Amino acid sequence: MTQILRYAAFTLDPAGGNPAGVVLDASTLSDARMQQIAAEVGYSETAFVTAADGDRYRVRYFSPLVEVPFCGHATVATAVALGPGEHVFTTNAGDVPVSVDGAGVATLSSVRPRVGDLGGEDLAALLTALRWDAGDLDPALPPRVAYAGAYHPILAVTSRRRLAELDYDVPALTALMTARGWTTVQLVFRDSAETFDVRDPFPVGGVYEDPATGAAAAALGGYLRELELVPASAELLLRQGDDMGRPSRVTVRLVPGNEAVLVSGPAVPIS
Repeated sequence: MTQILRYAAFTLDPAGGNPAGVVLDASTLSDARMQQIAAEVGYSETAFVTAADGDRYRVRYFSPLVEVPFCGHATVATAVALGPGEHVFTTNAGDVPVSVDGAGVATLSSVRPRVGDLGGEDLAALLTALRWDAGDLDPALPPRVAYAGAYHPILAVTSRRRLAELDYDVPALTALMTARGWTTVQLVFRDSAETFDVRDPFPVGGVYEDPATGAAAAALGGYLRELELVPASAELLLRQGDDMGRPSRVTVRLVPGNEAVLVSGPAVPIS
């Protein structure tokens, strides 16, 4: 029997946050079996610890449909399940250090972020799939594709209402994301200098939307720093999941001299 733990990440309420499956001993599981378990669990991701050596863990992440290179909320959940201390997760995207404090709050240090252009044709196709138009976009936060373990196009809108009314073309967005290798789409409304509301469609994983997306949060942090849209030293709050009835709160920190983006949040067991 494979023991599957269930945690809600980026929340203190098991009914909030983003649920993640956690398998702390997946050393005997095949790729096909891990994919099957992830589909059976049905959460946006399930994390599998396939090997351990002291405080280092080989971790893989599967959505209901595909393996993804890195997942932030399942990293937080797995680290909290392992307990307080300093851990290093070897993921398909690289090594990700994760610390867990005595209160069950995990902080991951992302792989080196990268930010690239979002081409005009891709932007047009993305807007069409989202049923948005160029007039919805916030010119202060230009469209880009950002990476901090997985690729996410970032689109910012001028209206919180536009974000709340998310209703996208699932087949069209799935096809575009699959063709471009995008994991989620980070949709953003900047509420204040340090506070952002975000939503993340994830149709390529078999999930309409993520209630919390740590990998996209890290990518957004790298994007904001690269474009000098926040100070070099910053602590940002991302609100996600509210429109789904699963409120999540993700803290993103940028530290001068540290190329990683720090992403923090608690996780609690789901009974």
